[in-house]
Amino acid sequence: MNSCNGFASENKNTINPDFQADLDFELTAKETDIQLFQGNTTKVWMFEGNVLDGDKTTVQKLGKSYLGPIIRVRKGQKIRVRFKNQLPEESIVHWHGMHVPEEDDGHPKDVIANGETYVYEFEIMNRAGTYWFHPHPHGRTGPQVYNGLAGLFVVTDDEEQRLKLPSGEYDVPVVLQDRQFDNNNQLVYLNRGRMDRMNGFLGNRILINGNPDMKLSLKSGCAYRLRFLNGSNSRFYKLAWEDGTPLVIIGKDGSLLDSPKSKPYVMLGVAERIDVWLDLKNRPQGSQMIMKSLSFSPGMMGMMGGMMGRGRNNLPLGSTYEILKINIDKTGSNDFELPQRLAEFNKLDPATAVNRNNPRTFRFFMRRMQWTINGRTWEMTGVTEEETVKLNTTEVWEIVNRGGRMMGNDDMMGERGWMRNRGEMDRDRGMMGGGMQMPHPFHIHHLQFNILERDVSGVDSRIWNSVKDGFIDEGWQDTVLLMPGMSVKLIMRFEDFKGLFLYHCHNLEHEDMGMMRNFKIE
Repeated sequence: MNSCNGFASENKNTINPDFQADLDFELTAKETDIQLFQGNTTKVWMFEGNVLDGDKTTVQKLGKSYLGPIIRVRKGQKIRVRFKNQLPEESIVHWHGMHVPEEDDGHPKDVIANGETYVYEFEIMNRAGTYWFHPHPHGRTGPQVYNGLAGLFVVTDDEEQRLKLPSGEYDVPVVLQDRQFDNNNQLVYLNRGRMDRMNGFLGNRILINGNPDMKLSLKSGCAYRLRFLNGSNSRFYKLAWEDGTPLVIIGKDGSLLDSPKSKPYVMLGVAERIDVWLDLKNRPQGSQMIMKSLSFSPGMMGMMGGMMGRGRNNLPLGSTYEILKINIDKTGSNDFELPQRLAEFNKLDPATAVNRNNPRTFRFFMRRMQWTINGRTWEMTGVTEEETVKLNTTEVWEIVNRGGRMMGNDDMMGERGWMRNRGEMDRDRGMMGGGMQMPHPFHIHHLQFNILERDVSGVDSRIWNSVKDGFIDEGWQDTVLLMPGMSVKLIMRFEDFKGLFLYHCHNLEHEDMGMMRNFKIE
């Protein structure tokens, strides 16, 4: 039994006989070897799904990939997941973006050891959207995700079904991850030690759905829905079609948009998802489309990686490189048409917020070589008054990526490999948006929020001008990318469940270092 400030949750290893599950399946985390390249196999960790009761097509293997499975469910269904840990260390699974009770959220306090089972039982209460699942043990989320533990969790509902969007083979997952391999085809992680932890780990090659060849084979004459997930540890992307074709976005995180949005490019932060409409009806067989990440100024993260990683990484953050090749090597036809009206938005009204005149403020910054939120770091069950909210209330939160000092003079000079001298620090201070800050993707568990305002007044113009057309602030979201100097105001509602939940930076190395806190609904 784990006590949490007056309430408790148990490690659940037995089923509830009164819970009538529509879908009951095992999800096993295990070590295995997979053939990614010629020569030696690669050691990975993977989730394996096995349906015990219910529609077996709802748990789908993601091709030959070690990623996945893809779990497809419908709003209103009740599901039971029997998570079995066969890893050599503790783990727990978080259902990213899902509205579930505390004991089903995958809090680090609920980790289980090798050989143990944790039983999740919850009703799907979310609207149609692209969600995902991954481990969440404190201090080990980064390496466990990096080793391969991640999968898509796709929800549909009646509203989405009426739109007749692309389905079946025309509903295509695209999980973006960067990885690095040694000469024996084994994954390399944190090879620069403290620098990679402080900055966030960047691989030197892109994998699509766990596949290093970065290709999809699609049909001329057809329309597709591409579900993009940024499943990287710390890398974020400026996605664009190489030929200048606009990206047509129909969904973001936890919802369809109210109408399609056409963008020249999209910034996709860590853990964010977008649903892209791709029309190949006028693309001839034998042609190809290429998606790239275009150049942008990432601020501190890119500068630090560039300074300390010269010659070690041919994919520095903010550079231009290929993401995905779509080979239109078949022909076909379908009758999917892009709706001009998608889902009802029903945005939360700021006038209903109990703190509308005094938003809670959470500042993300470094203090003496520690990543902090309001100067605090991770506590397993610790929660403050300013992190305690009331059930059945609506609030506005302001998330601020500026403030504090990155390091004191002693830290700066004592940590070899950070800054060569004070002059260099002063010279680059202007790029950082008013402070020594890196980009941070903010994620809150248990709910979806609306973005009310994105304040860029503190963002250096070089940074902002390189990314400004790539943000999607509509719809229901659970993760938002803050560039250095940026702040956002979010509106959210706390409903249905009391308990202890997490909010944190989704740069997994920052999260593992303690840039994560609890909030309590009482």
